Amino acid sequence: MKEGFRRKVQRGKKVQNAYLLVHSDKLNIHLKLAEGKTGMMDAHPDQPNYMASVGKLFTSTIIARLYEEGKIDFSDSIARFIDPELLHRLHVYKEKDYSKFITISHLLNHTSGLGDNFWPLLNQVIENPDNPLSLRDAILWAKTNSKPKSETGNKFHYSDTNYHLLALIAEKATSMPFHEVLRQYIFFPLGMKHSWMLHHSVPAEDPELPVAEFYLRNTCLNNNRAYANIDHAGGGVVATMEDMLIFMKALAGGKLIKKETLTLMMNDTARFALGIDYGYGIHQIKTVPLLMPAKFNCWGHMGATGSFLFFHPQTESFIMGSFNEGSWEKKAIRFMLFGIIRNLAKVNS
Repeated sequence: MKEGFRRKVQRGKKVQNAYLLVHSDKLNIHLKLAEGKTGMMDAHPDQPNYMASVGKLFTSTIIARLYEEGKIDFSDSIARFIDPELLHRLHVYKEKDYSKFITISHLLNHTSGLGDNFWPLLNQVIENPDNPLSLRDAILWAKTNSKPKSETGNKFHYSDTNYHLLALIAEKATSMPFHEVLRQYIFFPLGMKHSWMLHHSVPAEDPELPVAEFYLRNTCLNNNRAYANIDHAGGGVVATMEDMLIFMKALAGGKLIKKETLTLMMNDTARFALGIDYGYGIHQIKTVPLLMPAKFNCWGHMGATGSFLFFHPQTESFIMGSFNEGSWEKKAIRFMLFGIIRNLAKVNS
């Protein structure tokens, strides 16, 4: 796995740096690697990484915690939490207003029908990194400029707008800004001292190493403060790989939320792609006859920078990393499946 990872990075023309951690108590494996350069230094395995849409798994876990505390219900209309001005004509499709019919579960599994604001706004924040764009501004932009894709509850459409709305719901339910919700509900109780929210908070301990450089559309976005509000609760988490392991172990082991709640999150799904279902902030890679054998079944989340965080139940393995390059989202998942899980399955057999 080590040499395969290094070759992958070295042959990746656009990849500047990449990171990988594979852990399995069952197989007695703890492999932590870094390859390439970031800034003026060689990539180091203990550097924090921006994890892109892997952060959605953190957001959905927070919503699940609020559900267990009785502060929200997955079936709640978002009208309970979103102010009337923002909600007004948020989702009008074929002249019918579905705004008040959107539930929290629709946001979580991307079946709200709302359009996406992330990719259209990306060029704007690249061109104007000092744009004082707020989370609310990003949602308002989607409301004004991004047409809904379907009626609510009818089709899957991946949209960061959904997770921006979930941030507002979490803030309303807790009376805290979202970065503080992250700290209070996940980082602090798990002892994740090297994790924070990009440009919104700081880690519990000062990082000894800089955040690995990450690229979208050939642009390094580490210091782009405007970018922080178009990923926000749809991404935004920065952490070391060891901290990501702490989080995923706690989630899979029933220490963050009850196992029954996790099962609920994994059962209410929409189809993301062939062989991939999407639950509440969870990608589930499933068996496809002749194409995807059961040995590859796993769950977690992937991100637009070639980031990934998955649990492989068959080998009880946790697999996480990032290639920090926007053109590598699909390549990273193929590497995880056929470069890592295939080898883990062989060791396990």
